[in-house]
Amino acid sequence: MRVEQAIGQQIARLRAERRMSLTELGEALGRYLDRPWSRQAVHQAERGQRAFTAAELTALALCLDTSVQALFRAENDRIELPGGAVSPEDYRGILLSREPDMPLDGVEELIVALHDIGEVLSRPALARLARIGRVADQVAGPER
Repeated sequence: MRVEQAIGQQIARLRAERRMSLTELGEALGRYLDRPWSRQAVHQAERGQRAFTAAELTALALCLDTSVQALFRAENDRIELPGGAVSPEDYRGILLSREPDMPLDGVEELIVALHDIGEVLSRPALARLARIGRVADQVAGPER
């Protein structure tokens, strides 16, 4: 996945969570940039079809009430750069701004923990165990 696609996915996700339309986000960006983005420009950004300036990334973070780093978040995909690909681990390490021997601060630890919890919760075996637990509760009845 190209880095622009990763950013686009985050823009789309955050915009949807905030129940903003493409037009509303474009108009909100106009408060921080020279002019608002059109609905089509926001759509292109969400599809990873444009490069972003530092000012645009800052404006997007402000409008979506997030951090610039959060816009770069990618799931477990390799990130494609013009000179080659970056592993998911290296990419996440870059976002967390840490040296190999540098301890994480509290927020970065939380980000890593939440990511790891999300991976565990998405495992099919865990979903099966949860279903088994619910069935066991139903069979045992209210006395349990």
